[in-house]
This record gives sequence, C-alpha cells and structure tokens, in this order.
Amino acid sequence: MATSNSRKRIVFTGGSGKAGRHCIPYLLSKGHSVLNVDLIPLPHPTVHTLKADLTDSGQVFNALSSHFHLSHYENPRGPGGVGVEKPDAVIHFAAYARNLLVPDSECFRGNVLSTYNVIEAACKLGIKKVIIASSETTYGVCFAQGDVDYHSFPLEEDYDNDPEDTYATSKLCGERCARSFARRFPGVDIYALRIGNVIEPDEYKTLFPDFVKNPGTRKRNAWSYIDARDLGQICDLCVQKDGLGFQIFNATNDTITTDETTAEILDSYAPNTPISREMGEYEAPLSNRKIREVLGFRDEHNWRKYVEV
Repeated sequence: MATSNSRKRIVFTGGSGKAGRHCIPYLLSKGHSVLNVDLIPLPHPTVHTLKADLTDSGQVFNALSSHFHLSHYENPRGPGGVGVEKPDAVIHFAAYARNLLVPDSECFRGNVLSTYNVIEAACKLGIKKVIIASSETTYGVCFAQGDVDYHSFPLEEDYDNDPEDTYATSKLCGERCARSFARRFPGVDIYALRIGNVIEPDEYKTLFPDFVKNPGTRKRNAWSYIDARDLGQICDLCVQKDGLGFQIFNATNDTITTDETTAEILDSYAPNTPISREMGEYEAPLSNRKIREVLGFRDEHNWRKYVEV
C-alpha cells in the first residue's frame, strides 16, 4: 500500500506509446496520479490526455503547470490565485521512436528540442524530479551501417558511446541536456534511462520464438530487452529515489534473450569483442547491474515465464 508521502503527481509525456501505455497503469497501481501529455489519447478511464506540441516551449510550460483533470477545477484557490498543484515528477518518453519515421533532420530537431523544453520547464517550475527516455541505440550498434562490433561487454553506463545514426545521437544530446540542467539547478534529480528493446506482454509468443531460434538477429539489441511492465517498475523506483542528481541507468531485464549462455552467445557472435568483467551465466549483455544495485530493481517478467524453450 502506497503511503501519502510516496504518492506522487506525475506528468508523463508520450504515455500513449508502446512503453507508456504499460508504465502508466503500473504507476497508477502504486497510488500515483498521472497526466498524460501526448498527441494521441490514452484509452484509460482515469487518465486525462493533454495534447501538446513539446517542441513549443510555451506549450510545455503550460502542460507542466496544468490541471490533471476537469474535476480539479473544483479545488479551492491557492495562495497564487489558482488551484493547480505542482507536479512532483515529470517522465519524458515522447519522441520519434526510431529512424525513418521522419527525415533525419526532423528526428533530431523534434527529439532534442522536446527534451530540452521539458527539462527546462520542469527545472524553472521547481519540479524536483525529471526522468527522460534515452536508448539502447546510444551504444552504437543498433542502427549502425553493416555488421559492427561493440567496444566491450557488458554494456554499462560508463561506456564510450559513439553512435553514427541520427536517432541515437538525438538521445545522447538529451542526456547532455539533462546533465547540464542538473548542474545548473542543484537539488533537481534528472535520471536518463537507456531503455532496451521494449517487449509488450503479447509479444512473447509472437517475437521470442524467433529470438531464441535465430540469436544472430539480436546482436543489434545486444541480446537484451525490457518488459514494458518492468519499465513501469523502473519509472516508479526513479520517482521514489531522491538525491542522486544526474544519473544514467540501463533499463533492461536481467537475462539474455537466448537459451544459450551469455558466454556461448558472445563467443559465437562477437568473438573479437573484449569482456571487461566476469558476467553471470545468463546475464544480459546490456547490463542492468547499476539499476539493481542503486534503485533495487527486481526483474518480475523474465521471458522464460512466457516462452517454452
């Protein structure tokens, strides 16, 4: 049961997308109140969707200082003359989700500008917690041209990220914006989640059999994934954990997406890539060790629960 101190008011951008539509119900189950800011409504009976263009800073400032629901007009006026309560946190997932949805220049413009606007507005409005979606693609292989090797395994947050594609570069720029604002506004926590390949519950039956049968196809995702519901848990853990300033966390589940061991897969498909530390028998090469140790993440939706090997 969530206590009153643990219940937060959260503005969630992009909550109608593949990840958000599972994260928001998880946050609601923990007692939080959520306003979804998106261009597409979220079909949820208790969550209002406010349509906003996040590349317009004026709209962002307004969205982050908005009522969460029409019923909130019944609230008494506050000291400032209005009854709007300040959000406790902003979770920013809205973005062009990959390359080739729009021209590269628009992907870069939209993703970087919206992230800058959200972080700036949150900091200047006095919101003390901002969580942004970065990406597994920043490790430089997912959208690389041709067959490219990673620098080393496991992929951890101190990796030298050097992607060549526009989408991943836009996400690295978002991380840099986050670091800059966290330095400029001491006391504001800004956590960037390098989110792995998001898997919805119905995709275990449709996608994972091929993942297991053809592991070579998973190199671009580092043989790793994140269950959309477990990503909701990660969002909640980030909201609850204060005082870390700027942080980057890999957001993945614990284990590799094959029935072979991690050592066997890396030896077969990445034989020239150095191993920087001893890895667990089935540890995901895109490692979530930091988020387990720092935030207490516990993998609840291991793919082996849903797929017969």
